[in-house]
Amino acid sequence: MTQARLIWLNLLGLLAICAVLLFAFADQIIYGDIPCPLCILQRAGFIAAGTGLALNLGFGIRPSHYATMILGALVVAGVATRQILLHIVPGTGAYGNPFLGLHFYTWSFIVSVLIISGGAILLAYDRQFVGQRSTKKPRRVAVLAMGLLALISAANGVSTVLLCGGGLCPGDPTHYMLLP
Repeated sequence: MTQARLIWLNLLGLLAICAVLLFAFADQIIYGDIPCPLCILQRAGFIAAGTGLALNLGFGIRPSHYATMILGALVVAGVATRQILLHIVPGTGAYGNPFLGLHFYTWSFIVSVLIISGGAILLAYDRQFVGQRSTKKPRRVAVLAMGLLALISAANGVSTVLLCGGGLCPGDPTHYMLLP
């Protein structure tokens, strides 16, 4: 696999993670579906996974960047599994509205497994790490994708502060603590 193709795969992965985060944030803003603490942790895991891909785009492809991506996705998978198990018990209900028949935490688990699998496959291409110390600047589209991840991360941070104030987030939030 060529270096250029690996860069494009990293870019597509980053854009996919940005799309997941944007979709969740749009659901929060447009439909008023306030994220629970576990949802916020899943978003943080997606941001970490996206950061690994952004590091590959900005500083060159390295195994440690893939490790960041995989560890972020493992956080998402663990937290999503916890949330699925909380709501799988009959009579406990679910959190949030379903999308295509599944709740967001189930989709988070599925996407995190895809990220982990993709990271493992990309790590299998050993030649990408041999003698590669590229000093080329990232392409404009890569810079835009990295900026989008930074913007989404900041927006989620502000949203979390508005939701939780300066302390612990409520387990089943109904309103933003810092907004009237």
